[in-house]
Amino acid sequence: MACNSSGCESGGCYGREKENGCKVVDVKETVRLCVKCKSNEPMTFGDGGSDDGRFCAECFRSNVYGKFRLAVTSHAMITPSDNVLVAFSGGSSSRVALQFVHELQVKALKNYEASRDRSLPVFGVGVAFVDESAAYPSLSGGMSDAIELVRSTVLSLSPPEKDLHVVTIESVFGSESVEARDRLVKLLDSVSDETGKEDLLLHLKMLSLQKVASENGYNRLVVGSCTSRLASHVLTATVKGRGYSLSADIQHVDARWKVPIVLPLRDCVWQEITRLCHLDGLKTVELARHPQSGINDLVSSFVALLQEENPSRECTIVRTAAKLTPFYFNKIPETDDSCVPMATQRRLKKFNLKYDGSMTTEAFCPICNGPLNGSDSSEDESDALYAACCSSCRFQILPQEPSSLDHFGSLLPHHMISQVKHHQKFDSQTYLREKIKDCLLLDDEEAV
Repeated sequence: MACNSSGCESGGCYGREKENGCKVVDVKETVRLCVKCKSNEPMTFGDGGSDDGRFCAECFRSNVYGKFRLAVTSHAMITPSDNVLVAFSGGSSSRVALQFVHELQVKALKNYEASRDRSLPVFGVGVAFVDESAAYPSLSGGMSDAIELVRSTVLSLSPPEKDLHVVTIESVFGSESVEARDRLVKLLDSVSDETGKEDLLLHLKMLSLQKVASENGYNRLVVGSCTSRLASHVLTATVKGRGYSLSADIQHVDARWKVPIVLPLRDCVWQEITRLCHLDGLKTVELARHPQSGINDLVSSFVALLQEENPSRECTIVRTAAKLTPFYFNKIPETDDSCVPMATQRRLKKFNLKYDGSMTTEAFCPICNGPLNGSDSSEDESDALYAACCSSCRFQILPQEPSSLDHFGSLLPHHMISQVKHHQKFDSQTYLREKIKDCLLLDDEEAV
C-alpha cells in the first residue's frame, strides 16, 4: 500500500511518480548553511581541513580574529601607551599578524577621535624585515623585489602611518659593512652541524630584531608564530635536549629579552592562517631557500603528516606542552600606568601565568638565550664560553675541538660575549654564596 507522502521512496510510490513525469524531491538535498550564523553559505577551501565547508567567509574571519584579540587582551600584549614592532618575514603568519595589529590600531584611532577627553592614546606600530641574503646567497637575486613588496604592503596599511625598518642579519655585529658580512660567513662556516647552523641563524635573527626594537624605542615585539610552528618546536626542542627551557618558548609572552616578545597568533593553526590570506587576498613574500636537511625540517614534515591524519594533532601537542611550569618572565610585568584601562589590568591579573618560584633563573645561554639549570653546568671550566652554554648548543653549535673555541668566540656578536661575562659573574656569586651559606641568617632567624 502506497503512502500519501510525495517524497516517499517505499513501495511503488517512487517508481510510479517517476513514470508519470512528476518531479521527485530528494529529502537529502538540503541547503547547507554556516553552522555559526545559520544564514550564509559556507566557504569551501578544498584543503582537506576538518572544518572545511562549515563556516561562511565572515564567520571564519571572525573566529580567527577572535583568537588573536583574546590573546592580546587576556595577556595585555598591547596597551594604549605601547610602541609595537611587528616582525614581518613576508610569510602567511607574519602577514596576518601585521594585518590584525593594523586593524586593532585603526579601531583604537577611531575610539580616540570619538572620545571627548582623548585620555587613551593610540599605540604606535612599526614593521621590521630582516634581510638574510648574507647567510643564504641564493636569496640575493629576489631580495630587492621582496623588499619592494614588503614596502608596498606596509604603505597600504595606512593610516595610521607605520615605519618600516629593513635591516641585514649581519647588522647584529654592529654595522652592515663588508667586514660584518664576512664575519657572519666565517661564523656559520665554523658550525659543522646543519641543524646547529639553522638554529644559530634563528638566534642571530632574533638579536637583529631586538637591536632594531631597542634602538627605535619599541617596547613590544610581535612575532607571528602559530600553533603549527610551536608544535614543531616542541618536538625539535625535545629531540635536542632542551626540555628544561621548552616551557619558556611556547607561552604567549616571553619577557626574558630586553624588548618582550608576544605571540598573538599562538592559538591559530597554519591552515587557518593560509585560508585567511586567500580569503582576504593578502600578499605574501615567497623567498626561494635551499632545501634543509637538519632536524628542524625533518620534524616539520613529520608534524605535517600527523596533521593530515588527525587535524587536531598540532593543537594537542601544544596544549600538552603548555602544562609545563612556565618561568617568571613568561608574563608582561604589572604596571601602574594610568594609560592602561582598568579592564585590561583586571584581565592581566586574571590570565597571568602562575609559577611556584621553582622556575626562577638568572643565567641564560649566551647563544640561544635559553634558561640554564643545574645539569647544564660543565665540569670543564677551562673555557668560559663552553661553560656558559647549554648542553644543546655545546653539542650542535660549538666546535668540538677545544682549540677552535677561542676563534669561534671571537666571531660571536658583542651581545653573546657580554652574556658569557655575565655568566662568569653569576657563577662566582653562586660559588661565594655556597661557601658562606652556613654563616647566613635565614628569614625567620634573629642575630644573637
